[in-house]
Amino acid sequence: MADVKKTILLDLDGVINTYSNDYNPDYIPPLRDGARQFVEKLSKKYKIKLFTTRNKMLASMWLLENNLNDFITGVTNTKELCWLFVDDRCICFNGNYKELFDDIENFEAWHKK
Repeated sequence: MADVKKTILLDLDGVINTYSNDYNPDYIPPLRDGARQFVEKLSKKYKIKLFTTRNKMLASMWLLENNLNDFITGVTNTKELCWLFVDDRCICFNGNYKELFDDIENFEAWHKK
């Protein structure tokens, strides 16, 4: 029996594209430097789905235009069953609500720092 790849939901804006808080519903910014190589390497061990609130057809076309369609198995805006989420706007809960509250209060996206 073949090993089943774990699924990773990989965020689009701010993770694999050059988004910097200038949202335009009709335009997806260019691919970040190194993102294609990262996604290709990741796809060898994991099943990757693109996680985005953007229009699914626009995001799918962006994947094709950036030659990522061989490495990313689909596009979703739903929190699907997965092993891991990769996002530029998230906090990992460590079991401590006080620390979580403080992390929320002090949060800044990496591109805002």
